[in-house]
Formats: sequence, structure tokens, C-alpha cells
Amino acid sequence: MPDPIITPLTQALAEQKLTRAELRALMQRSNLPAAWRLLVWIAVLAATSALIWAAWDSWLIWPAMFVHGIVLVHHFSLQHECVHYTVFRTRWLNDLVGNICGFIIILPHQFFRYEHCDHHTHTQIVGDDPEMVPMPETFGQYLWYLSAIPYWRTKITELLRHGAGRLTPHERRFTPKSAERVVIGEARLMLGFYIALFGIMAITGWWAPLWFWLIPLILGEPVMRFIRMTEHVGRPTVAQMSDNTRTNLVSLPWRFLAWNMNYHAEHHYVASVPFHALPRLHEKLRDHVHVQPGGYIGAHRDILAQMRHGG
Repeated sequence: MPDPIITPLTQALAEQKLTRAELRALMQRSNLPAAWRLLVWIAVLAATSALIWAAWDSWLIWPAMFVHGIVLVHHFSLQHECVHYTVFRTRWLNDLVGNICGFIIILPHQFFRYEHCDHHTHTQIVGDDPEMVPMPETFGQYLWYLSAIPYWRTKITELLRHGAGRLTPHERRFTPKSAERVVIGEARLMLGFYIALFGIMAITGWWAPLWFWLIPLILGEPVMRFIRMTEHVGRPTVAQMSDNTRTNLVSLPWRFLAWNMNYHAEHHYVASVPFHALPRLHEKLRDHVHVQPGGYIGAHRDILAQMRHGG
């Protein structure tokens, strides 16, 4: 009989840092935490929208749109949790909210689900991880990624390609054959929605979506790129989860926006633990994960230091 595979989680269980009963309790899902959080989320969106309205005839509209954009791009965090069906206990609510988030940030939900599952299977494995962000070799490459221009170029190209009915060989590796029509149909639906939206704006002269949604989304995306880099960039390109993923301890506003995804190593250990239980899981696994000193800023200090010293 082959030896059992030792993972950081099984090690933590073996050392009684976490019992199986505690793990089962942490994995319990509920609709209530997300319902309360969504009410606050909508209030925050209303407040940042009001900032744009208040600054309408002033240059302050640009910082107001930037602040609003930071909230908008964090719909990615909510969509990410919906991909794992951990936001709500009621399964269809995860699908509904995830698809709404996908339309807000131009990220088709079904395709993201297949891509993200492959990311969890091949985290930080070069050539296999479809979401892997390469370690920048120069400061110019670092800034280029943070500009979000490569992100938008990749995602828009991907959306257009899927809308044309084409998937790459790598995409076909993680997309079930039976789901290819769903991915293509989803892309066409999203493209049709945005074409119709721009058509309505051009015909009616109603440009509110541009100022309250699309421009803020573009302005805010570099912040999401800044945060996404802290998850894996600069960590070893190995399969061991205790090494390849960071947890970043950040303040309450950032934890709120991230739906606790700053506890990213814990999430990779047990992806079925819902967002509201991740802080409790962190207390159990903090000795078995890489906790980055200094949070998001500390992670970027580490990335920049590795760049200066050639990795």
C-alpha cells in the first residue's frame, strides 16, 4: 500500500491544530452572513455613487470615480466566492449573484468557474496554472501589469474569441466538452449586452453608465491588479500550498471589500470554507501558511526586493 499523501492540511489535522469536527463546522454554509454583507455592500456603492454626483461639475469627479471604481472591481471577490458556492447556502443564489458580478466587471461567470477550478488544481505551476501572474523581471514589467492594460487586453480578446466560437487548446483542457456551447453562448450574451448598452447611450445621449460604471471600472482595475499580485506572485512555483500562496493581514475595510480573500492561503487549503469562516480558519492554520508581514504593502515590498536581487 502506498504511503498516504502528506499535505499541509493533513499535517495540521495530524498535529491537532485543527480537528475534523472543527473543519466540518467551518465548512457550514449560511445565507445570513452574505445577506447582511450585501446590504452594506449596496450602501457603500450608493455612497461612492453619491460622491460622483456631488463632484459632477468639478475635477474632483476623477478621484470620486476612482474611489467608486475600487468598490466596483471588488465585485471580482464576490464573484470568486460565488464560483466556489460559498457565499450562500442556497446554490442558485450563488449562480445569480455570480453572473450579475460577471456582467458588472466583464468577466463571464461560467468560463471563470472552469478556469478558476484549474487554478486551484495547478496553483503556481508554470504552464499549467491558467491564472498565474508571472514574476516581473523589471520595474517596467511590474508597472505594466499594474496598469491593467495587459489584463483588459487579455480579457477582451478572450471574450471576443469565445463570442466567435473559438477556445484555445489550453482552455479546452479545463473546459468540459459539454460546456463549450455554454461558454460561447455566455460570451455572446455579454457582448450583445454591452453592444446594446453603448447603442442606447449613443441614441439617447444618456451617458450615466459611462460615468458611474465603465470609467470607474477602468480607473479601479489597477487596484485589483495590485491586490491580485499579493496572492501568489513572488512565491515559489511549487505545488506545496504552504509555500506557493500568501495570506495578507489587512484592515477591516479591505477585508470587507475582499470578502476575506486576503486569507488566501487558508482559502487554497480548504476552498469549501465560506468567506465568513476564513478568519476562524486562519486562527487554526496560521502556523501552516505563509502570512506576509505588512499585508498588501508588505507583499509588494517582497516582490520588489526579489526583483532587485534577481528573484
